[in-house]
Amino acid sequence: MLDMRYLPAVIFSLLFACAGDSPEPEQAAAGYLMFVGTYTRETSKGIRAYRFDPASGRATDLGLAAELREPSFLAPHPNRKYLYALSEIDDYDSNQSGSISSFSIDASSGKLTELNEVSSRGAWPCHLSVDAGGKMLVAANYKGGSVASFPIDSDGALGEAVSFFQHEGGSVHPRQEQAHAHSADFSPDNRFAFFSDLGLDQIKVYAVDPQNASMQPHDPPHVGTAPGAGPRHFAFHPSGQFAYGINELDSTVAAYGYDPAAGVLTALQTISTLPADFAGENYTAEIQVHPSGKFVYGSNRGHDSIAVFSVDEASGRLAAVEQVSTQGEWPRNFAIDPGGRYLLAANQHTDNIVIYRIDADSGKLTPTGEQLSLDAPVCIRFLAP
Repeated sequence: MLDMRYLPAVIFSLLFACAGDSPEPEQAAAGYLMFVGTYTRETSKGIRAYRFDPASGRATDLGLAAELREPSFLAPHPNRKYLYALSEIDDYDSNQSGSISSFSIDASSGKLTELNEVSSRGAWPCHLSVDAGGKMLVAANYKGGSVASFPIDSDGALGEAVSFFQHEGGSVHPRQEQAHAHSADFSPDNRFAFFSDLGLDQIKVYAVDPQNASMQPHDPPHVGTAPGAGPRHFAFHPSGQFAYGINELDSTVAAYGYDPAAGVLTALQTISTLPADFAGENYTAEIQVHPSGKFVYGSNRGHDSIAVFSVDEASGRLAAVEQVSTQGEWPRNFAIDPGGRYLLAANQHTDNIVIYRIDADSGKLTPTGEQLSLDAPVCIRFLAP
């Protein structure tokens, strides 16, 4: 049962979850501002902005919001005034090459104005999150195998890293020759930060102090996955009782029970993201829980699909529902709109975002026929007006 002491914090945190915050009905009618981070290795120039209409499921292109090199993953501030973006710079000669930029948001035009830029303290920063109070940002550096925390000033600008931890070790897969921190997420009560480390087969846990933007290894400091699983991304259930991690290297989702008082994850189940008859190469990527808590979604790169699971309300365990083609290649990320009616899948290799309608009863996905064309989309983030 959910500890009622943490219910207010859970609700507050969920209002600003990764896929966007839940608006009042009249706000939803005005549409959501939507940002897309891209890889700029070909013709893309940075972060693109859209206006998404939740009534029709259509998105209107607002153009280039900000020029930035390799702005892969994005994170909005809970006050909706600021946006943070990684520069996932692929500098093979340095482990100190990545950066994080802060922007102010023009809510009308979607244009972004850069406030400042700080070092991510490692190469290939690949994921970031802002705490529920908007005082602290955490980031994961893939190549560097490190994690760091940063203060957020009252004007939205970032300070230099307050906490930095270098992960050490490896595991059994050829890609696990060293630590590879791959995601950074806060717990619903804002007391802990969870970092999936693909190289270590561990989800690292840190106790956080948002007021000082600092963190320290928790006790216990991690929960392990199966050898060679390769944990990549992580998401909490709206109840705060469960969490789900997607494992890139063995194409599975791990379900966990969560004790918010102790900050401890307990493994419940591991389930494949693939159909039983699939024999090709596949790497999973994104995982998200539907706002209703009834469904979990994960993306497959190779099978090029979104895996849909139903959630048992009592146990948190998953049951496979379907795998739906993303109508493109390499769905690195997807997002569920704040109202929970649509899922948008970003196909990195085929330069398209495909929009699906979500069935409220079954969680199944149906293409709406709407697609967006843009170069190398990586990350989709919604903002309510």
